[in-house]
Amino acid sequence: MRLAIIARGRIGQCPEAELVERYAKRLRGTLSITEIGDEAPWPRFEAGRTVVLDETGKDMGSEALAALLGRWRDDGARETRFLIGAADGHDAATRAGADLLLGFGRATWPHMLVRAMLAEQLYRASTILAGHPYHRS
Repeated sequence: MRLAIIARGRIGQCPEAELVERYAKRLRGTLSITEIGDEAPWPRFEAGRTVVLDETGKDMGSEALAALLGRWRDDGARETRFLIGAADGHDAATRAGADLLLGFGRATWPHMLVRAMLAEQLYRASTILAGHPYHRS
């Protein structure tokens, strides 16, 4: 299954960008990263699953996220996209259209750091599903 991070704003040259790139390379072409402007509409999505990163979202452990992605993959989803909003978050329509609202705990995280954390969790989920020892459970 293809994975996509679609984020508002530009990450530029920073340590977080290096982390995102590191995990994208480890995912060997299955992760795409798209940046859009803060006011641009979200791209139209034809099929697949949509996960919206939101402070009110469900806090999932790595194994639970891996299991969910594995179920979606096994049910035929060809792509799962993860939407990271701007500083003001997402509008109600974007949240309502999501298959999952996902949170990274109750703390507020900088958007650039969220990208790196998400990329690592997607890599971790892929290793859990593959039975790779990266994730020590």
